[in-house]
Amino acid sequence: MEAIHQAAETQQDAAARQLYSFTKLINTAVGDAITNILTIETILSLQSMTAESWDTIYKDLPYRQLKVAIKDRNVIETCDAERKVSAPPGLQEQIDTLISAVADGEGRCFVRPSGTENCVRVHAECATQELADELAAKVAEMVLQFTESLHSKL
Repeated sequence: MEAIHQAAETQQDAAARQLYSFTKLINTAVGDAITNILTIETILSLQSMTAESWDTIYKDLPYRQLKVAIKDRNVIETCDAERKVSAPPGLQEQIDTLISAVADGEGRCFVRPSGTENCVRVHAECATQELADELAAKVAEMVLQFTESLHSKL
């Protein structure tokens, strides 16, 4: 049992060293495309994958982005790497309901406030372009309803 524990610690140490070395390879402030490609190649090599096998696990879905003008972008707050809305309360639940109704399990949608202008960006992916367009439009309308309701209370 002790040998298994030591082997696990050794694997964890090796993984930690690889992760640390990886942080020295990339510079997130620059976003250099060549570094990004080399990073992907390194990860694929560590996972014993080829670019072709990696491509088979990713499914590109039709996409729609909409820009929704609102009075104050700060009323929309996000969490989980901007994938979920944390404020106003209830908006994320409504978005999730729309995703289930429109995308039928094969789609995603998230909203995030713009960093520079008073608008919210709606990003939607679905099995078809028509569904992506429909989901984005419905979520955009929901964002407007929530934000206009908030502004009328102020």
